[in-house]
Amino acid sequence: MTERTGRCLCGSVSFKLTAEPVATRICWCRDCQHLAANGTVNLMVPADALSVSGTLAEHAKTADSGNTVTRMFCPQCGTHVMARSSARPQFRVLRAGNLDDPSSIQPTANIWAVSAPAWACLDDTLERVERGPQPPPPAGPANPPR
Repeated sequence: MTERTGRCLCGSVSFKLTAEPVATRICWCRDCQHLAANGTVNLMVPADALSVSGTLAEHAKTADSGNTVTRMFCPQCGTHVMARSSARPQFRVLRAGNLDDPSSIQPTANIWAVSAPAWACLDDTLERVERGPQPPPPAGPANPPR
């Protein structure tokens, strides 16, 4: 396991991740497009393996999935750092661009591909999921984190 660190644009908020991501995907939902003007690369990580230094502001919204997604961002520079979903409170979704070494991860799928604009460059070697992905299996002896 590699420990990963990251921060917002101004450095007021930093984080440390001490577990491997459960999933790493490029999201093309309209909310992510509004946040980044493009698809966003996200890591789904266990909430208890993530520590945050600094203060985060929050904004909650009902997503296309029907879940309430609370996005957390730096109140100083506005960088969107992470999110949590009402459907999976045991996880956080980190923005890969905030990692100190974003090359340390590799996306495996494009999700919400149906919402991608016609000009989007979707990697054909990645799994394509038209809408929201299935939830990850619960971790345990039969299903270790992937």
